[in-house]
Amino acid sequence: MASVMSQIMQSPMLNKLFDLSTKERLLYGALGVIAYIFLASSLRFQRRLALQNKYSYKTRDSMSRMTHHDAWAIQKTILQMEFPFIVLKSLQFALFRTYGIPSISTLLLKTSQFSDSATSFKRYADTGALIGEFMAFDPHSERAQTAIARTKFLHKGYRASGKILDDDMLYTLSLFATEPIRFASLYEWREMSEMERAAVGTYWKSLGDALDISYEKLPSGKSGFQDGIHWLEEISVWSHQYEVRYMKPHERNREIADKTIDVLVYNLPGFMKPLGVYFVSFLMDERLRNAMMMTPPPAFFNALFALAFQIRKLSLRYVALPRPSFLRLDVFTEEPNQHGRNFVLFYEGAPFYVQPTIWNRWGPVAWFKWALGQPLPGDDGDKYYPQGYRTAELGPRYFEGKGQKEVIDMREKLRAQRMGQNPFP
Repeated sequence: MASVMSQIMQSPMLNKLFDLSTKERLLYGALGVIAYIFLASSLRFQRRLALQNKYSYKTRDSMSRMTHHDAWAIQKTILQMEFPFIVLKSLQFALFRTYGIPSISTLLLKTSQFSDSATSFKRYADTGALIGEFMAFDPHSERAQTAIARTKFLHKGYRASGKILDDDMLYTLSLFATEPIRFASLYEWREMSEMERAAVGTYWKSLGDALDISYEKLPSGKSGFQDGIHWLEEISVWSHQYEVRYMKPHERNREIADKTIDVLVYNLPGFMKPLGVYFVSFLMDERLRNAMMMTPPPAFFNALFALAFQIRKLSLRYVALPRPSFLRLDVFTEEPNQHGRNFVLFYEGAPFYVQPTIWNRWGPVAWFKWALGQPLPGDDGDKYYPQGYRTAELGPRYFEGKGQKEVIDMREKLRAQRMGQNPFP
């Protein structure tokens, strides 16, 4: 071993390297950094190119024939691999943004969905599970169709009584479609490509069809849309006009905002929670901030957050390598357990539906939460549903055990209607 090391140390190449001047070493170091940046930058776009080559939706004419199955697969790649952090935050803020409409926030308070922190945490978990299930699984899979059917059932009574208006449903749908695109444009290392935007529009237009949401308020609602981008353009304009008319300051908005922000900053230590509130306010535009009756962050923190996002954007674009498949964002177990229940793998609030495994109770995340005094999966008996969930049973506690037959009937209708086809006949 010693002789081998001696031969290496006496090699001409190594001696030549040691003989380099400081100026030459800096030059070679700079060339190495430039080469790495060029490599990382070029690899960064490989996934986008791979998607374009795989699905071949290169023109608006071809995008008009995009199936909602392909749209789902493209969007899932965006969520899991390209922009997982920003897209997840954008979906959270899409839901949060609806609370800036007084009619929506008032209904939520009347139904006691935000009466206390425990209830708001469960509602957050249930909503995330339902939306996540029909985003994470194939459109004609039982998981996705059951999630859509359960969502329809939970809204059915409120829509029939007029407590939830068609415009409220259309507005909420518009946010889930447009906020990820807007957030990526503002905060990510690149904007979504035209094909990716078409996929997002195609997917959510198809989902709106499945949820029986009317598009009659849109200019092409009766005549039909050309493609996902056309649908996005029209629903974005309508959504903006809706906000101008109805997103107004109201105490109910503020009350729900406070409860929701408790969820969003849950994982921060107590001394950092005010900073978390500033960050939430930073992500709001002026109209939403006014509707929530919140103050903008101080100028220093506003500049600090903007700088942090700019550094993140440049680092991802020129330094970080593409996310490998084994680090993709998976939120749910792929298959139910022997009791037909599913589990959440990734959670930010209270540990609802998280399996109390050794890793989940003794791993590094568990130690962090224990240090913050937060409950772990399996704590407090069945409070956090450590046995998992059945998709057909998700929702507020007063809906537990209700609507099973209706959900099955709705799912069977969806099975006949949603077979991965193009939603722009």
